[in-house]
Amino acid sequence: MTYQPKADEIKRLREDTQAPMMDCRKALVESVGDFAKAKQVLIERGAANLEKKAERTANEGMVTSYIHAGGKIGVLVEVNSETDFVARNPKFGELTRDIAMHIAAMSPQYIDRESVPADVVQGVRDDLAANVPAGKPPEVERKIVEGKLNKWYEEHCLLDQPFVKDDSMSISDLIASAAGVLGERIRVRRFTKYALGE
Repeated sequence: MTYQPKADEIKRLREDTQAPMMDCRKALVESVGDFAKAKQVLIERGAANLEKKAERTANEGMVTSYIHAGGKIGVLVEVNSETDFVARNPKFGELTRDIAMHIAAMSPQYIDRESVPADVVQGVRDDLAANVPAGKPPEVERKIVEGKLNKWYEEHCLLDQPFVKDDSMSISDLIASAAGVLGERIRVRRFTKYALGE
C-alpha cells in the first residue's frame, strides 16, 4: 500500500521549502514520509527541471542591501529570477540576504570565472608560473598553475567562494539548491560593496 502523507506533514514540508503543495505531497509519498529525504527529492527534481529551463531569461528578482553592524560596510546585490512570483517568495528573499551578507564578509571581486577579464587571468597565471619551483617538467608546472588558479578563483569569484555560513557548499551550490526548490533559474546579476574610507 502506498504511503499517504498527512496534511500537516505536507504543510510542514511546504513551509520549509516553499515548493508547490502537490510536489511536496509527491515527495513525501516517494520518501515514505521521511522528511529529510522528501526535501532532497524536491531539490533534485527542481535541479533537473532547471536544466530544461536553462535557456530562459531571468529578468525579475530583487535588489537587496546589507549593512554590517556599525554601518562601516554595506552591500547592494541584484539577484534575478524568471518570475516576479518567485522574487516575492520568502525563500528567495532569504537567499538574497545570505548572498549580500556573504559579499560583505568575503569581498569577492567578480561574480564568476567568466566575468574575470582575460588580461587579469593572464597576469595571475604569469605570477603563479613564476613561483613554481625551477626544474619541474612542463606538464607538472601546468598542473600546479591550474590548481593554484582554481584556488585564486575560489578566493576572488563569488560563485566559487565557500558560503560563509556553511563552507561545505559554494555560493553556486547555495543558489542551485534554492533554484531547485523554487523551480526557476536564479542568477546574481551584479553587486557592489562599500567600505567606509575605501
